[in-house]
Amino acid sequence: MSARASNLRVAELRSEWSPRCNQGWIYVDQITTENGGDPAIDFYVERYPHSDRETWLERFVAGQIRSDETVCSADMTLQAGMTLRYHRPGWDEPAAPRDFRLLHEDDDLVAVDKPSGLQVLPAAMFLENTLLHVVRERIGAGVDPVHRLGRGTSGIVVFARTDRARRQLSQDLSEGRMKKRYVALVQGNPAPSFSVDQAIGLVDYPGFGRVFAAVDTGKPSISHVRVIEPRPETDEALVEVEIPTGRPHQIRIHLAAAGHPLVGEPLYERGGHPPTVEPNDRPPLPGDLGYHLHAMQVGFTHPTSKDAMLIECEPPDILRPRSAAEPPPDHEQV
Repeated sequence: MSARASNLRVAELRSEWSPRCNQGWIYVDQITTENGGDPAIDFYVERYPHSDRETWLERFVAGQIRSDETVCSADMTLQAGMTLRYHRPGWDEPAAPRDFRLLHEDDDLVAVDKPSGLQVLPAAMFLENTLLHVVRERIGAGVDPVHRLGRGTSGIVVFARTDRARRQLSQDLSEGRMKKRYVALVQGNPAPSFSVDQAIGLVDYPGFGRVFAAVDTGKPSISHVRVIEPRPETDEALVEVEIPTGRPHQIRIHLAAAGHPLVGEPLYERGGHPPTVEPNDRPPLPGDLGYHLHAMQVGFTHPTSKDAMLIECEPPDILRPRSAAEPPPDHEQV
């Protein structure tokens, strides 16, 4: 039995982008034998290089670093087993869309259509302007995403509601039984169909730390690509991509490695690597927007009923074949 959430075209999400001041967060770190004996400020500077030494010193002086209820000094000697807590005050998060479309809902799972520009999980400057926060706010606290999409990627994200669903869907994802299909707009004129099996791993990226990229010592990864619509007048092509593996930024990296980066791709150059950045220039970051990528199908076995599930979500206009111009009906927007 095949259960489809929808086989209809859906309207493009047009969300208002809203800034948000959050309530702050507590970051917890457990000290290991590797860091035992180090000054506390050295630990934070090395572990969180996004902030410089002077900034971390200001946080110590402000009493934001604590062990239990004791305020820590910057030169305090760490001991293995100690728990440190950085009490980050509330901050203004960057604007992001906070709407999503509900595609499927049952007792075990929820599937939603994430808009481009909304990060899935908290990271960097985002805490409450995230898909996790807005889904829990409107559907319930006991849901967790089974997989992720990049901030600039739109489309289907599946959330588990029960422990059984979390375990089963996570196992299916890691073992390649969850089938994911995307549509993307790429540069150039690729072959009608091809596969990319470039390994993906972390590389040093000055000014940021490390990012995922095409690297032969990385984890095995494969993507299958098929051209849906060549667009020679703009030297672009609309392609469909299936990914049996699910490495971070896999499609962006693989298409760049194949010589066809996504149109508007800010980070990955031909070859699948980030650019060389001049000193004092802001490096392009993984969360930067501008590219066009949409998760349009996710297939899996339902963790309780064992039915074959196929969740579908039509892409925004720029990622539809130009022959498909009829106005679509809409899903429920939340």
